[in-house]
Amino acid sequence: MERTSTTSASVTLIFCIFVFSLSLNSIATEDIIRPNQSVRDGNTIVSAGGQFELGFIGLGNSTNRYVGIWYKKIPLKTIVWIANRETPLNTTSGLLKLNTNGILVILDSFDNVVWSSNSSTPVNSPVAQLLDSGNLVIRDVKDSDPANYLWQSFDIPGNTFLPGCKLGWNLETGLERYLSSWKTDDDPSPGEYTNRIDPNGFPQLLTRKGSAIHSRAGPWNGVRFSAAPNFKSNPIYEFYFVSNDKELYYYYKLLDNSVSTRIVLSPSGSVQRWVWIEKSQIWRLYLSGPIDDCDRYKLCGPYGSCNINRSPKCECLDGFEPKSQKEWDVADWSSGCARKVELTCADGEGFVKQSGLILPDTQSSWFDRNMSLDECKRLCLKNCSCTAYANTDIRGSGSGCLLWLDKLIDIREQGENGQDLYIRMAASELGKSKSSRVNRILFISIPVATLVSALIILYLYKKRKLNREGKFASYYAGRLDSNDEENMDLPSFEFKTIADATSDFCLRNKIGEGGFGPVYKGVLENGQQIAVKRLSENSRQGIDEFKNEVSLIAKLQHRNLVSLLGYCIEEGERILIYEYMSNKSLDSYIFDKELSRLVDWPKDYNIINGVARGLLYLHQDSKLRIIHRDLKAGNILLDEEMNPKISDFGMARSFGGSQTEANTTRVVGTYGYMPPEYVMDGIFSTKSDVYSFGVLVLEIVSGKKNRCFEHPDHNLNLLGHIWKCFDEEKLGEMIDGSILESSSEYEVFRVIQIGLLCVQEYPDDRPDMSSVVLMLNSKIALPKPHKPGFFLERRRNENNHSECPQMLSLSSDFCITTVRPR
Repeated sequence: MERTSTTSASVTLIFCIFVFSLSLNSIATEDIIRPNQSVRDGNTIVSAGGQFELGFIGLGNSTNRYVGIWYKKIPLKTIVWIANRETPLNTTSGLLKLNTNGILVILDSFDNVVWSSNSSTPVNSPVAQLLDSGNLVIRDVKDSDPANYLWQSFDIPGNTFLPGCKLGWNLETGLERYLSSWKTDDDPSPGEYTNRIDPNGFPQLLTRKGSAIHSRAGPWNGVRFSAAPNFKSNPIYEFYFVSNDKELYYYYKLLDNSVSTRIVLSPSGSVQRWVWIEKSQIWRLYLSGPIDDCDRYKLCGPYGSCNINRSPKCECLDGFEPKSQKEWDVADWSSGCARKVELTCADGEGFVKQSGLILPDTQSSWFDRNMSLDECKRLCLKNCSCTAYANTDIRGSGSGCLLWLDKLIDIREQGENGQDLYIRMAASELGKSKSSRVNRILFISIPVATLVSALIILYLYKKRKLNREGKFASYYAGRLDSNDEENMDLPSFEFKTIADATSDFCLRNKIGEGGFGPVYKGVLENGQQIAVKRLSENSRQGIDEFKNEVSLIAKLQHRNLVSLLGYCIEEGERILIYEYMSNKSLDSYIFDKELSRLVDWPKDYNIINGVARGLLYLHQDSKLRIIHRDLKAGNILLDEEMNPKISDFGMARSFGGSQTEANTTRVVGTYGYMPPEYVMDGIFSTKSDVYSFGVLVLEIVSGKKNRCFEHPDHNLNLLGHIWKCFDEEKLGEMIDGSILESSSEYEVFRVIQIGLLCVQEYPDDRPDMSSVVLMLNSKIALPKPHKPGFFLERRRNENNHSECPQMLSLSSDFCITTVRPR
């Protein structure tokens, strides 16, 4: 009897020890972690179907320990996800635990949290579960919908893309899911490369190295990503793309569930699909990209196309020629190609169809999935910035409209796997093809009569031009020589035409006035509305600014720059003719309490982003690097859809080559928008425009003028006030009330931070415009801004509160003169 009691007691004791040990350590073969249960180093949990396993793991020869997920049934340990990739443990005494608030945490030997799931939604009955898809989720066991996850590892996928995982955007929450490479095969911390959906323009799949584009899979064309022709139908998996008001993502699902496959972004930036071969017990590379040199982003520059089977690889599109033949001859194609005949938005322009192409970069594009191709063609012709169009969907006979509104970059010839692209050409280029021998023969065999006619027309044009030069030169007595007009690569209007269009410059047609003269609305005989800038006869600065504006803006084509249609220099006049902008300038909206309500936050954000893209074009993508030097709200014009266009290039300066900075003894600009180094030392650069852009951003968000701003509690200008509020985290005091009603606070606060980064005191601290555009269109972390330039200002005299000076002119000894509109 005693022996039986002793035996029973021993069994009970052993059972209790086993249960206690189980609760503290192993929950192996289970797929769920409950509150206060733990996974220790050496123990694992396994998904219900046995496909995946979670636990602590080491990599290579490193002593670091990570919590990861790997394939359970594949003997070659293959990791598909790591939690603490940036915060490894250096001991084997780590702990993975689900706390009572439903948050997964990794603890070190001192119970310090080194990683957490940040799942902050309150829940009464949380569990963490490893699904057979490889997804680690946290959910409420009492929720009737088992797929209603409070958190999931598929939202932070690391370097591996598994079936069922979404890559892309939740547009309602701002969550972005993207691949991030490891530094090395043994170091899972974030490397240089990311693979993500870029939502700018027509969404496309990009691989970036840092902030620079490394390679491009292109936009989804209804069948595959257009620049990834190896994404073909197959018996293993199928891709899907989803784009609506709530989500923008793609995913793939297995057609054969017995196959194990994964996509990995390698440390070198290659996107690789691997398939497990059971018979050979190896992972076999199924496909990868980039495939070859032609997959390198913009290898052939603007308007250049790449063909890997051709030597040289790069060739200009039909109707284009190397921008620098010398560079082209030594296989430096980076400067790309230029049009043989520039577009002028004149009647007769049309399109040349080029087939078998991978579509160009779509960051500067517009699309409508419901338009026909004919409607797309007509829309492109109406838009002077439109350079090409194509279908958005190639299935069937094709559908949808995709317009390119800038240079065509990163084109590859792909043969039968390519698509049709319709490229805008000047009337004289239509029907030509440099690849057609027949066309070349016809061109050489032009009838003599045609040539004679052309010479006669040219003679008459030159004679008329010389007559105009004579009138103009006689009035200005040598201030503008005959070479000036030759540099003005724009149509010349007769004075009578402009006078008739404006009803002899009638006051009722006057729509504004700047430091160089009044602006009138006009209507040409063909019904086109124009804006006429008539420079004042007594304008001290007018001649130089007139020549500067015409010579610079004539060479610029961008949807966020105002188009200069022509000029007039007859009758002693200096007149510039622009496209008419029906909504006038930005300052008339943001500084007017009533009108500002007509512009909600999405429109404000579109304006900010458009101005940023316009500046990026001036600084980086135009033929010359151009510094505007007078960017302000009054020089941002708005079209009928409230899209912004930068105007007034009278004070702009162009740089050649690699020049980025210059010095002047004649400082001109607008109070409140000029950076310290320009006002004090006469140094201007692209960072001068960045500063002005930052001021503009903060004015848009606050609805206040920088120079006219006053606050009862301090003597700071607007920049100082916003920086002070930002530093003290009083964010609500910085934002115009009407903006808060139509915006996401997170997005507005992020834009404020970008604005403050742009107005920092030292130029080197300010980002360049390419970084600004990236910041505005991504969720990358932003640095904390330093104190802005001109942080402190004295309060102005009470008698001058109604006057906010507009123009500033400083000589070398800094004598200040205010120039007001007449």
